[in-house]
Amino acid sequence: MTALVFAEASTAGWVIGWSVGIVVVLAVVALVVPILLLAQRIGGQASEINVSLEESVDHTAALDELNATNEAAEAIVAGLARGRNRLGG
Repeated sequence: MTALVFAEASTAGWVIGWSVGIVVVLAVVALVVPILLLAQRIGGQASEINVSLEESVDHTAALDELNATNEAAEAIVAGLARGRNRLGG
């Protein structure tokens, strides 16, 4: 009779242990799945942002020559000012 009571207590421990384990696994899955879905969404947006940035680089490539244009404009304006001074203006 005593052995039967110990056997039932031992089985109850296993049932409680498995139940707690299943609850913990379900809680982890419930927390990890939304994180993975959000990471997937961020990855998709990151590729769209990268494409947009590459287009921006192409569209602003001409600005690299802006300093040369400014230097040429300054030289022209300085030449015009010298010409005006020589003419008495």
